[in-house]
Amino acid sequence: MFRQLYSALTSENTLDQAFENLTTMLEHSEWMFARANEVLYSTVPADEVRQPLYDRDQAINELERSIRRKVLRHLTVNPGHDVAICLALMSVSKDAERIGDYCKNVFEVGSLYSEGFHVPRYQGPLDGMAEQMGRMFGMIVSATRDSDEAKARQVLSMARGIRAQGDHLIEELFKDDQQVAFHEAVAYSLLARHYKRVASHLANIATAVVGQLEDLDFYHDEGDEAQ
Repeated sequence: MFRQLYSALTSENTLDQAFENLTTMLEHSEWMFARANEVLYSTVPADEVRQPLYDRDQAINELERSIRRKVLRHLTVNPGHDVAICLALMSVSKDAERIGDYCKNVFEVGSLYSEGFHVPRYQGPLDGMAEQMGRMFGMIVSATRDSDEAKARQVLSMARGIRAQGDHLIEELFKDDQQVAFHEAVAYSLLARHYKRVASHLANIATAVVGQLEDLDFYHDEGDEAQ
């Protein structure tokens, strides 16, 4: 479905560029997610990553503003044309912007908490979630760029699993009657929440790729935009 929507818009140069901007936003977020997790696992120093990561976040923010300008320009010149598609494009560009914010949050956990992770029953699932999302980023970039609905549906399926894992991990932390160091428990909880939200926003973009525009924004957590 997204292929047909995309084809309907590419005759307008400004909207063609807007779709390219969206792909670039996702590529930046993919880079940020990988670097944030490298800091989290102490494979690269936080100081080495901080400024390049924040620079990417600023680039994402500017690309979102650029998409808004292009969409509004299109609707001004062509009033009443492609309104639903334009609104969907603006919606998913906001998802891409929020992903950048949560990648930055993952980096901040890694840069502030340096005591290491010592509880396999929590660290194992989080490792698995991070590995899956690393693959999801590549899939959503390809799905958005090429209108690949099969990859988008894979992202949707993987996101459901990650959301369930995140919820379960947080519930287990609350119920855990074994001693877990306070700061380590906070780090696990924050990571579960951040990973879950990244997965939710990736899923929302995938929803647009498969053309289910009426379902946009139903993957967001309550209170998400207040973060």
